[in-house]
Amino acid sequence: MSEIKKIIKGCLTGNRRDQELLYRRHAAKLYAVCLQYSGNDEEARDILQEGFIKIFENLEHYKNEGSFEGWMRRITVNTALEKFRSRHNLYRVDDIDTIQEQDAEPDNQDYAGLEANDLLEIIRELPTKYRMVFNLYAIEGYSHREISKMVNITEGTSKSNLSRARVILQRRVGSYTGIKKKVANE
Repeated sequence: MSEIKKIIKGCLTGNRRDQELLYRRHAAKLYAVCLQYSGNDEEARDILQEGFIKIFENLEHYKNEGSFEGWMRRITVNTALEKFRSRHNLYRVDDIDTIQEQDAEPDNQDYAGLEANDLLEIIRELPTKYRMVFNLYAIEGYSHREISKMVNITEGTSKSNLSRARVILQRRVGSYTGIKKKVANE
């Protein structure tokens, strides 16, 4: 029996040591997922806690098919979506940013100085509805049809939110790298 199967079995019997071991092994990765979907660290910690509660409550439903980490990630993403749906109206597409379609063209800037943590921070700064769709599409790999069902919006709204998220990201990444280049040259 593999080590993860032994840990899962221990968790199912209520063994606190195995529960803590499972948490310690996977909390950092799942916290990173929570950060992608949250607006701040406190919300990410709440999502992580709620996600682990659901993981422990549903362990008996894991059938040892596929990746256990993937199964936990899906529960965590669904927990983030539930929290999001309870706080935000996803039915409307508003024009807060008044983004023009021609602005969506890439500007071929050099982004070599951009680090992964910088990009994650820029993504976290997206308006919530755009961040949700961007993460589900670009990071999790869901289709617009799947996203529309998950967050109760139309496929067109999902596509529009993704397009707007990309435009905002291009602008912010361009601005960010411009600032980093100025600082580096000083």
